[in-house]
Amino acid sequence: MKALDGHTESYYAATTNMALDYPQLDEDVEVDVCVIGAGYTGLSSALHLAQRGYKVAVLEAERVAWGASGRNGGHVGVGQRRCQSDLEDMFGNDIAVRLWQFSIEAVQLVERLIMEHGIQCDLKRGIMHLAAKPSHDNYLREEAELLQDRYGYSGVRYVDEQGVQEIVGSERYLGAQIDSDSLHLHPLNYALGVAGACAGMGVKIYERSRVLRYRGGSPCEAVTAKGRVRAQNIVLACNGYLGNLEPRMAGKIMPINNFVLATEPLPEPLARELIANDHAVQDTYFVINYWKLSGDNRLIFGGGENYTSRFPTDIRGFVRKNMLKVYPQLKKTRIDYGWGGTLAITLNRMPHMGRLEPGVYYSQGYSGHGVPTATFAGKLLAEVIAGTEERFDIMARIPTDTFPGGTLMRWPGLVLGMLYHSLLDKFGR
Repeated sequence: MKALDGHTESYYAATTNMALDYPQLDEDVEVDVCVIGAGYTGLSSALHLAQRGYKVAVLEAERVAWGASGRNGGHVGVGQRRCQSDLEDMFGNDIAVRLWQFSIEAVQLVERLIMEHGIQCDLKRGIMHLAAKPSHDNYLREEAELLQDRYGYSGVRYVDEQGVQEIVGSERYLGAQIDSDSLHLHPLNYALGVAGACAGMGVKIYERSRVLRYRGGSPCEAVTAKGRVRAQNIVLACNGYLGNLEPRMAGKIMPINNFVLATEPLPEPLARELIANDHAVQDTYFVINYWKLSGDNRLIFGGGENYTSRFPTDIRGFVRKNMLKVYPQLKKTRIDYGWGGTLAITLNRMPHMGRLEPGVYYSQGYSGHGVPTATFAGKLLAEVIAGTEERFDIMARIPTDTFPGGTLMRWPGLVLGMLYHSLLDKFGR
């Protein structure tokens, strides 16, 4: 199968069910809102703004969903990137409850967009979190009880070591938290479907139109090599690909690289041995492993990161080592695809949203929880631009520290931190 033109060679790019091409910006355009970045944040912002009657232009440096939105694990999980007990300690019960409600709405929003716009993206239900160590097992049990008792959430349950080994064909894990209300999907087809919905609402999408510079003001302006867009508002939706476009935001996030493989299609008995309930799966290591079965019964397995500007020369082999630690029975299974992508993390692993100045808004730093969170962020960005600020401001008030040393020293600092946590993964309890 041939990858979608202009996208990295991945299983997702080879199995797209839409091949929409959008023009390059080659003129001056005037709209109400200019969105920079055509990933989940930008596309969701554009769609929700168009539904409110705004004229919107989206500028994408590469292709729609070229970055993390088209390359990720496809997990659509309930909750924030931090667990609810952490959020209660960090922000108090009232904010923790609102954040929980937002997370439920985020997953429901993804499903609603898929249903309303007829997006074919291998949508399935359920995510499992597997305990890698005794302390992690205790945490998963206690967190499930907290969600059931304090938040009235019936979608989650805990299973012990025997139970998890009946569902997941690996002896590596000690227990599991099973969330039946979460989702998983084909992330690129989902993003392309949202883009198609945007175009159907009159949104102007421009690919291969990298923004070289922008300014706020009245009007705001974004400049590309061959054209410019003037607007009353700008949304910065670049996330891990922000680069040097906006130094005021860059130090709040750390771009990191994560890697994924896809096996050959598996026989049905083997697929059911690996994941009996067809849920998506992730474990509790600091550098997590995550996996699921695709619509055609391939194992999509993500594992391993690096913190440089380069990808491993052999991504398939790099990830396969992690896969075989979980599933040694796949030793003879062919690996058909291997790819990587860049995501953005924050120090506290919570999304970073806000205003830089009147008319300039942003959202970034989803820390591996981007499918639901970025989609929901787009809805909040549309709300605040339309004048309804309360929900956006809840997220904007969440503190986001600058990485120590800013953009200059964040890389060596992160490497040291990741080394420490990798040692805990290997030797901690």
